Amino acid sequence: MWRAALFALVCAPLAAFADAAYDEAEVVDVEPIVATADRVEPEPRCWSEAADRPVPAESAAKPLLGALVGGAIGNALGHNKRNKQVGAVVGALLGGAVVADATRRDRAPAMRQVCVERTRRVERIAGYMVTYRYRGKTYRARMDERPGATIRVRVSVSPA
Repeated sequence: MWRAALFALVCAPLAAFADAAYDEAEVVDVEPIVATADRVEPEPRCWSEAADRPVPAESAAKPLLGALVGGAIGNALGHNKRNKQVGAVVGALLGGAVVADATRRDRAPAMRQVCVERTRRVERIAGYMVTYRYRGKTYRARMDERPGATIRVRVSVSPA
């Protein structure tokens, strides 16, 4: 008994399609369905730019200190009075210049590396909305592929 019921349950939907026939319908309009998505490029774009950092206030103490140390070293290296004087002057000039260069280098803008990933919008056709006419009536259906001038339609007849 249960086998007969199962057989009727499985075969009933199939019987509805037994009276199906196929025909051609005229395609009236085709609209592409566009899907948009963000796509991240695999390689980031990088560049160097100046970093913001505070500029130290100008101070004459550093070059003067360098001149004093350089003068003392130049004076110590000299053998007689005249050499000690010349050594002190040259050492003072060199010491002041070295410290002034180091101070200028401290004021140079620091560089930092900036990297960003590039994102671009990609559009692709996800399907087509097709409007077609069959026997004077207009219908719409979504299709995966672009149809030609006509499409095949299934026609079925059932009692009212």
